[in-house]
Amino acid sequence: MKALVINCTLKPSPEPSNTEALAEVVTARLSGYGVQVSSVRAVDLDIAPGVVTDAGDGDEWPGVHDRLLESEILVVASPTWLGRPSSVAQRVLERMDAMMTETDDEERPVAYNRVAGVVVTGNEDGAHHVISEISGALADIGYTIPGQAWTYWHLGPGPGPDYLDEEEKGRDWAHSTGRTMADNLHGVARALTSHPLGPPG
Repeated sequence: MKALVINCTLKPSPEPSNTEALAEVVTARLSGYGVQVSSVRAVDLDIAPGVVTDAGDGDEWPGVHDRLLESEILVVASPTWLGRPSSVAQRVLERMDAMMTETDDEERPVAYNRVAGVVVTGNEDGAHHVISEISGALADIGYTIPGQAWTYWHLGPGPGPDYLDEEEKGRDWAHSTGRTMADNLHGVARALTSHPLGPPG
């Protein structure tokens, strides 16, 4: 079984990413189940705007699309900016929109029988809104969203330290929730592998 993490931080590599650090709690748990985990930092790629799988010369989204189709588990990780998912997360979801019209050999949308979850960080609130927006979009595309398939960390009202700077406040809860997220993603992915959804009625 394979999992892909798409980190939608605004920070290009090799700048440290708070979102990546929290996502690693989830991926470590998945790896413990024997899941092969890979990740991509979307901001490092030239991903053209649009709602197509391939936007032509120079567009690096098709490589990400191929990795999505190789993975039973998807984790979209995003910081909170202005109470919303990052602009990079929005770009990723817009490109994934094309998957709604792509089907497999049994005429099922290609996202069927795949599961997805969300990781969010930020030093101000808005995490539940970001989780809802991303989860709703992924469900529209065809992913199955298990119960409690998310985790987040935020400091609370007002500016302050980031996840990587704050070594105590909220971390135990975010990590515990992240491990539960991984458990639920893996469990439902296994169930769908054994009992896959059929084509839409």
